[in-house]
Amino acid sequence: MTVKNKIVVITGASSGIGEATAELLAKNGARVVLGARREAKLQALVDQIKADGGEAIYRVTDVTKMADVKALVELAKDHFGGIDVIFNNAGVMLTSPLSELKTDEWDQMVDINLKGVLNGVAAVLPTFTAQKHGHVITTSSVAGLNPYLGAGVYGATKFAVRDMMEILRMESAQEGTNIRTTSLYPGAINTELVDHITDQNAKAGMDQFYDQVGISPDAVARAVNFAIDPPDDVEMHDLTIYPTKQG
Repeated sequence: MTVKNKIVVITGASSGIGEATAELLAKNGARVVLGARREAKLQALVDQIKADGGEAIYRVTDVTKMADVKALVELAKDHFGGIDVIFNNAGVMLTSPLSELKTDEWDQMVDINLKGVLNGVAAVLPTFTAQKHGHVITTSSVAGLNPYLGAGVYGATKFAVRDMMEILRMESAQEGTNIRTTSLYPGAINTELVDHITDQNAKAGMDQFYDQVGISPDAVARAVNFAIDPPDDVEMHDLTIYPTKQG
């Protein structure tokens, strides 16, 4: 399996890792189907990809709504004739101490980071199972590998995604459906995630940390390209992407 001509659905595609991945995969010949909530940014990205000679379409998508994610997958099938890869990338990082009891933000992280990924898996599994091939890629986090102060709920959602993806890999092998899985564990990547932190102490610390060690989302885009590129019998299941400066 190579990137060229693969039909790839990307959620959280309007900025950051999703945007960088869409641009790189399209440059390398993939046909990308982009979903996010901000239509103006999606339209601008699709226009840019097409201007650069790539193939891209979009649909406004809220990953917390199963119907939206299913419609995005159907768009890929209707417009391009199928689907090879889904990149479940949409996420939020609303860090704060548990003692602050920001329960609305806890709900938001569970809904987007965990349920949003599950919606993506549910949307593609019937097709992937029937065609006996497909690739599920999901953005977890280094917070899904190690606990970090202030990231109790964020990390919990990312740990959950890590476990679910491992089970998906095991079940696919057992059932003979040939579905490949890749979990990405980015470290400090300069995206909009930090901008939405509402706890001022947590945000100040994260801003300082990311200013010191953060790297471009292009690094994660290259990891996605790397994961898709091998033949069908090779699976890049876990990829951790740290900035060299991050301890």
